[in-house]
Parts: sequence; structure tokens; C-alpha cells
Amino acid sequence: QVQLTESGGGLVQAGGSLRLSCVASGRTFSNYTMGWFRQAPGKEREFVVAISRSGGFTFYVDSVKGRFAISRDNAKNTVSLQMNSLKPEDTAVYYCAGGSRAWYRSGLSSLYDSWGQGIQVTVSS
Repeated sequence: QVQLTESGGGLVQAGGSLRLSCVASGRTFSNYTMGWFRQAPGKEREFVVAISRSGGFTFYVDSVKGRFAISRDNAKNTVSLQMNSLKPEDTAVYYCAGGSRAWYRSGLSSLYDSWGQGIQVTVSS
């Protein structure tokens, strides 16, 4: 497993932007598909986006397409999530996750074996 630490969350008005970052340590970062999940109050954790090990392929849930962008830097062991045009329904705790067995298009949380502690994103209307 890799150890994951998120940063960059906070409070923003609707239409605003935030950038989440996740730093990995412990194992070879480039061996992991990286994803972002989120969990809103009273709801189950849901897949948001994933990026392949090389960074060449990405997969987004429909609700964030065109607004969010994931990227990774394997030299710096980091994955980032740029979130633009934020909506109140984007309010959730966001989790960075790494999956040594995950395919970037799978979206299955069970395939991710490393998780960050989560970071709050709140979008006010």
C-alpha cells in the first residue's frame, strides 16, 4: 500500500474553483491507478474520477465531466484534482485512493487498497 495525504479542500461559493492535491509515500506510486471518490452527508461513497498509472488515460463520472480535471506527476508522487464551476451538490468529503489492481475505468472502490483520510469540500449557494 501507499500512504496518501490530501490537501486543498475548503469552502467556496458556487461557480468557484478548488484544487485538491494528494501526496503518496511508501510504495512505487507509478504502480497505482489513482482515483478520487467523494461522500456527501447521508450518502454512500461514490466514484468521481480516475487516472491510469502512466497518466495517459482518465475516466470521469458524468456529473463532473467538463468541470473537473485529474492529473498526476509520477516524479513527485502526486495526484491533483482541479475542480471548476463547483456546484452545491459537489459538497462532500473527498478521498484520494490508490489501487494496485484497479483499472482506471472500473470505478469500483473495492479495487482501491490505499485511501487518504479525506478532505472536506463545501460549496455554498
